Amino acid sequence: MSSLSRELVFLILQFLDEEKFKETVHKLEQESGFYFNMRYFEEMVTNGEWEEVEKYLSGFTKVDDNRYSMKIFFEIRKQKYLEALDKRDRAKAVEILVKDLKVFAAFNEELFKEITQLLTLENFRENEQLSKYGDTKSARNIMLGELKKLIEANPLFRDKLQFPTLKNSRLRTLINQSLNWQHQLCKNPRPNPDIKTLFVDHSCGGQPNGARAPSPVTNPLMGAVPKPGGFPPLGAHGPFQPPPPSLQTSLAGWMSNPSPVPHPSASAGPIGLAAPNNAAAILKRPRTPPTNNLALDYQTADSEHVLKRTRPFGMSEEVNNLPVNILPVAYAGHSHGQSSYSSDDLPKNFVMALNQGSAVKSMDFHPLQQILLLVGTNMGDVMVWELGSRERIALKNFKVWDLGACSMGLQASLANDYTASVNRVMWSPDGSLFGIAYSKHIVHIYSYHGGDDIKNHLEIEAHVGSVNDLAFSYPNKQLCVVTCGEDRVIKVWDAATGNKQFTFEGHEAPVYSVCPHHKENIQFIFSTATDGKIKAWLYDTMGSRVDYDAPGHSSTTMAYSADGTRLFSCGTNKEGESHLVEWNESEGAVKRRYTGLGKRSVGVVQFDTTKNRFLAAGDEFMVKFWDMDNVSLLTSIDADGGLPASPCIRFNKEGILMAVSTSDNSVKVLANPDGIRLLKTVENRTFDASRAASAAVVKAPSIPNFAAANPNPGTSMGNPAAPLPPMVGMINDSRALADVKPRINEESMEKSRIWKAAEINEQSQCRSLRLPDNLTAMRVARLMYTNSGLAILALASNAVHKLWKWQRNDRTGKATASVAPQLWQPSSGILMTNDISDTNPEEAVPCFALSKNDSYVMSASGGKISLFNMMTFKTMTTFMPPPPAASFLAFHPQDNNIIAIGMEDSSIQIYNVRVDEVKTKLKGHQKRITGLAFSNTLNVLISSGADSQLCVWNTDGWDRQASKFLQIPPGRPTSPVSDTRVQFHVDQTHLLAVHESQIALYEAPKLDCLKQWFPRDANPITHATYSCDSQSIYVSFEDGSVGVLTAPALRLRCRISSAAYLPPNPSLRVYPLVIAAHPTEANQFALGLTDGAVHVLEPLESEGKWGTAPPAENGAGGAPSTSGAAGSEQQAQR
Repeated sequence: MSSLSRELVFLILQFLDEEKFKETVHKLEQESGFYFNMRYFEEMVTNGEWEEVEKYLSGFTKVDDNRYSMKIFFEIRKQKYLEALDKRDRAKAVEILVKDLKVFAAFNEELFKEITQLLTLENFRENEQLSKYGDTKSARNIMLGELKKLIEANPLFRDKLQFPTLKNSRLRTLINQSLNWQHQLCKNPRPNPDIKTLFVDHSCGGQPNGARAPSPVTNPLMGAVPKPGGFPPLGAHGPFQPPPPSLQTSLAGWMSNPSPVPHPSASAGPIGLAAPNNAAAILKRPRTPPTNNLALDYQTADSEHVLKRTRPFGMSEEVNNLPVNILPVAYAGHSHGQSSYSSDDLPKNFVMALNQGSAVKSMDFHPLQQILLLVGTNMGDVMVWELGSRERIALKNFKVWDLGACSMGLQASLANDYTASVNRVMWSPDGSLFGIAYSKHIVHIYSYHGGDDIKNHLEIEAHVGSVNDLAFSYPNKQLCVVTCGEDRVIKVWDAATGNKQFTFEGHEAPVYSVCPHHKENIQFIFSTATDGKIKAWLYDTMGSRVDYDAPGHSSTTMAYSADGTRLFSCGTNKEGESHLVEWNESEGAVKRRYTGLGKRSVGVVQFDTTKNRFLAAGDEFMVKFWDMDNVSLLTSIDADGGLPASPCIRFNKEGILMAVSTSDNSVKVLANPDGIRLLKTVENRTFDASRAASAAVVKAPSIPNFAAANPNPGTSMGNPAAPLPPMVGMINDSRALADVKPRINEESMEKSRIWKAAEINEQSQCRSLRLPDNLTAMRVARLMYTNSGLAILALASNAVHKLWKWQRNDRTGKATASVAPQLWQPSSGILMTNDISDTNPEEAVPCFALSKNDSYVMSASGGKISLFNMMTFKTMTTFMPPPPAASFLAFHPQDNNIIAIGMEDSSIQIYNVRVDEVKTKLKGHQKRITGLAFSNTLNVLISSGADSQLCVWNTDGWDRQASKFLQIPPGRPTSPVSDTRVQFHVDQTHLLAVHESQIALYEAPKLDCLKQWFPRDANPITHATYSCDSQSIYVSFEDGSVGVLTAPALRLRCRISSAAYLPPNPSLRVYPLVIAAHPTEANQFALGLTDGAVHVLEPLESEGKWGTAPPAENGAGGAPSTSGAAGSEQQAQR
């Protein structure tokens, strides 16, 4: 093909992609061979669509083209073969061997024989080269990485991996330019050209043009509005029409495509709303022409009459402003009445991560207190976080307050499964209430009085089935709650009494979202359903005023800009197509369609708006941003990685902070420079200080009388009435923060005098469970929860592993002290037993590490390192015989094939399991390695040793960046060889160091010591660990007790004596050697004891947590003086 033909193919590919002709796009890519779509290739490989993979590749290369191509096809066919063997489908495997793999025998006969012999094995992993083969998903991912390298190195793919940079809708633009040029060549160019076809050249001769469209006032049921992004009708109603008379109501424009079932309001007049209170004003916006014409800049003065046209009814502004509107073109770079903004204003800097314990479903920032974040999860947990102190100040689990008042359907549902997911959390406009919509019937409304003062306010059984959305509104100057549900109904409730005010019926599918709003004095609600229908309602009984299709018939959420003047929606349909658009309210048409969303979204893409300037959406494992006035993607960020496919996102009301959900059940907080300054302003103030400030300035109104202090209704996206200064605790108060501090100090000091750490001394004061065990009892040397939270794994001093599993059908589905688990063994009865060297196993240093997917455990007890299959307990392989023996193991966070191995001889070996090779040895310690921890954000490895030294190693070049010895106070006796353990905070920056003499917090990578804590009475620490959210530290002691410290303040909030979990036995000294925290339940931990027992401990359900957080002193979050009252723990700040 010629060069221009090649470019034409690229234009057609872009056009097909924008029009979502998915199969055709990839067929043309393959047949032309001009562009290899790596993303499409990755999807097919990941999904195991092997025939389609080879078919697509055939457009670019064949098996015998070169050695790169041969390797590509071999890897694909080998993977297909191994998957058939893994499924024990021998017939399929034989077919693949004969049909697909035999071609490679001519090149490597020995390899083909070895592949054939795999058929004779019970499990192909018995082959030494395949012993590291994991599950199908991980194997495909590993292979995909190899394939991408081969493709990039293959000369046949050169210049075919990059799509040329084109402006949006380039082919449409060229056609419009052609039509403009043709129209200029007409002998007598008509003011209103009649463009009927692209198949022949345009000419204005012949038939008369310029017929006017019937007025919408005299033609209430005019034809369907052209679908935005498609081909508008040509001819009499075509592009050059004079403007229609002003509409009587901007909702009337949405009636251009009326419902086949007439609503009562539609029969009262042409297309006006039969409603009192000046309904004509609803949604009305003046039609101001755009500041710049979108006509192409090559036009001359002779054609100005062509360019100066007004917009026809029912078409978007973007389509209208083209000189000849055959194809709507989305022009990048043009603004509409507002200049483009810098992406530097967006919150893109990672500040902190807050672990929620389960997957985040919804978030909302407090409308007045900028750093207060409300979070709801799929396990029904609702939390309030104070970002300044990074403290969770409230936790509410799903629990029906009055089960007897519930319907029989709900009671039956809860009897089968007493769990529910949060679908939506939202603050009221003044921040005095927050609402929660659950996946089972229920809506909870809590009243918020500042700080952690949260009270139950209303429990409403709102819908049959799931309550899908919730929002606040102010009809008739009375605060109300608007809900929608699986039962296809929208309901309005009085927020003070819980009485139902309105029920709106008319949707034919579950209602997905609601968006209340107001224009002047008219209050209304938009609702969207899962079938893609949009309806609008006034607060009356006259039925819906709108029946319209969302773009792509998608499940959609709608939101207004902060000033309430611009309406946006974002949604995803069943095919995974997502659409982000701006609406022209006056006409019910899409005004602007934003580009840049993925083609196959996973779940419904969530979005938010901020500052009347920006849009953001969570898509393709990223956060994507747009300028509201530009359809092209402004920028995108991955928030340092770890995001799910469609993350939940939320701006605070100033747009200076953003919360983003992550794949590991956390929330990442991002900030712009203003947001960083705000957090720094308050980060030294402890939560109690901010609580005092917030209590002083945010006084919730009495619930029965909600005045319309803030008449701006909430929307389904929670937009505020007006932006507020980025300062905490300054609403209606001109004083600076410094003016408030003296009062805070007095309050905090008074609280300090009366506060005491909780003491738990009896078994009735907490929930504890000794795990059942019929194996030989030997002291527990190592202990951990599996990553799923469903099991506990222990390694005893006799080198035997024990695994306890909780059944998934239990009430929680996770490890719990309320239900006994099963000591699990495979049917073969074998035990996972480590290789033992000639030395006494009691003198060995046991260690183990678990793979991310809980499939494999790597373990050692003084002998060789063993790799065990967690399902079968079989030993997959052993390696690295002593001396020296391994003393600590850690998987690399980005690559399970790379392991850091701490050794008895004080070295650290970086080992590649896949190729059985030591990549490098790290030397810097004087005694054995006792702790290793990777930070996947700082790209460092922290090591600790029995020499009480910490070292920082760069994981890129493995050079040592820093080292520091623990600061041990004089007069404190310690063992000559004492283990030092290290663990990263969830923020992957702060570091916990555990020594028998102290708990210390450091900041990596410089190892600045932030704080130390020393136990009272020099009671040696045996072990310690962060809770899953890093808000607490669990510490075990040699006297059998357990302490719960706050983090990062390091203050004792609760002490649990051994009597609370052990039966009295004065003759036997039993204490915990190891402690492990549950990966998602922040208040659960497990103890491994010297007598071989394992205990799980949780607070009482009525308590919910271990003690209460101690108050701050001096309003600065510092630790109490080390010379405090007698009996308190010693503490020092460094």
